[in-house]
Amino acid sequence: MKTLVIIPTYNERDNLSRLVPQVLGLESDLDILVVDDNSPDGTGDLADELAASTGRVHVLHREGKLGLGSAYVAGFRWALAETDAELIFEMDADFSHDPKYLSEMIRLAGEDGVDLVVGSRYVGGGANVVNWPIRRLILSYGANVYARFVTGLPLKDSTGGYKCFHRRVLEAIDLDQIGSDGYGFQIEMNFHAWKRGFTIRELPIVFVDRHSGTSKMNRKIIIEAFWLVWKLRLMSLWGGTMANRDGDRPH
Repeated sequence: MKTLVIIPTYNERDNLSRLVPQVLGLESDLDILVVDDNSPDGTGDLADELAASTGRVHVLHREGKLGLGSAYVAGFRWALAETDAELIFEMDADFSHDPKYLSEMIRLAGEDGVDLVVGSRYVGGGANVVNWPIRRLILSYGANVYARFVTGLPLKDSTGGYKCFHRRVLEAIDLDQIGSDGYGFQIEMNFHAWKRGFTIRELPIVFVDRHSGTSKMNRKIIIEAFWLVWKLRLMSLWGGTMANRDGDRPH
């Protein structure tokens, strides 16, 4: 299936130069969309060079640092409007999402009845995370337990950002409703997919903290995610996220 990997960037020039060849070398029917937020280090310029030299890299330039969630939404809109990609990925540029899992995620997405594949750090009750301080690990694991308890979302890892959507999932979600960032954005996309009857599969992955660069996690993102889950719970009770269904699965 034709596949597009969306990679948001902000000051990821060194990582991108190594990541793009690895990703493109895994699957022949795979393209990359770099969504760059006007990186001061020239990441956008490098992305343009890669686009010109490979023909399989596309670049969406934005005016400034507008947030991870909005970068993915912009990428989703571009993918739906400009390509016929059947599988659309979220992937970080910093190698915390190992490219080696891409092929397995594509394989799982090809199984009958699977609509969304999530790279999960917490499947099996463990924590497959490398180089995180214990405080960060507790925060992440606790956020997932909290989100599952409040919303009912049946995922061990609802905050992870390594994911493969079938095109039909993104077409069914009203992207205008998505306004959160970071942890909250990932929870929100999973929740909307689940509430529309799509099937989500978790694939165990090992998450390795950033090789270089600066973490995008901050207090605002944590607080936003804390309150978002209650908003989603209330929307669910009011039927605000439910879509019309034909049988058990959307069409």
